[in-house]
Amino acid sequence: MSQGQPRRPEGGDALQQQDRPVKYGDVFDVSGDLAAQPVAPRDAALLQSAEDTVQGLGQTQKGGPAAVMQSAATLNARAGHVGRGQLSGPVADAGVAVTETELPGRRVVTESVAGQVVGRFVAPPPVAATEPSGALEQDAVTIGRALEGAAAAGAGGKAVDQSDAAAVQAAEMRATGRNLTVPGGVAAAAQAAADQNARIVREENKVKLRDVLSDARSKLPEDKGATREDAEKVVSAEIRNKLNMATTPGGVADAVTTAARLNQERP
Repeated sequence: MSQGQPRRPEGGDALQQQDRPVKYGDVFDVSGDLAAQPVAPRDAALLQSAEDTVQGLGQTQKGGPAAVMQSAATLNARAGHVGRGQLSGPVADAGVAVTETELPGRRVVTESVAGQVVGRFVAPPPVAATEPSGALEQDAVTIGRALEGAAAAGAGGKAVDQSDAAAVQAAEMRATGRNLTVPGGVAAAAQAAADQNARIVREENKVKLRDVLSDARSKLPEDKGATREDAEKVVSAEIRNKLNMATTPGGVADAVTTAARLNQERP
């Protein structure tokens, strides 16, 4: 398990047992007093607030540390192990933190509770908003073009997995404006490829990204210029389906983020 990633208890045992509280050590790779501390509701609220301040998503990152803490705290409060407005001692003493580090072509977001890392993910740098947005222009780089760009890039030879399928689904929904997968569309093809690959042992026999995305525009009933909001949704979908919580270099999230950046920089 990568350092700082949420634990995935087998069968969800830690989140199923109501006779004892869910502790930080049950869901995160932490130690000391924090590991033995029940997760409290105000702890989760504080981390969610810090996540939103840094990432600006306006909602809980699915599968992220705050979401894990919210689930655990809700169970603890429901079972009477903690009060609904309770703040744990270590968090009261040392607080929570979400920091963002900019690296060349990448940003690293690290989340900590009481001084211990509970989550870290790597994503493309955020797209800066400008006015007016070039994504509204007719010649903007569309989401469909971005997906085809991922097929032609170095990641085109990558075997499709669930993180790719989730990212393509998010991209399709943003392109079409529909909150569902289009039958016979590019997202359906990506999910079918991910499901098929999960049953194949030999890497050379697996369906690759280029096989699914090379004609993405023809599989999209509608398309649109990629925007900062589109990029954020696709990045979120991709990283929450990867254990290392990092986007694939040159993959779907990177491609949509690059398209959005080009559109924002358009004069």
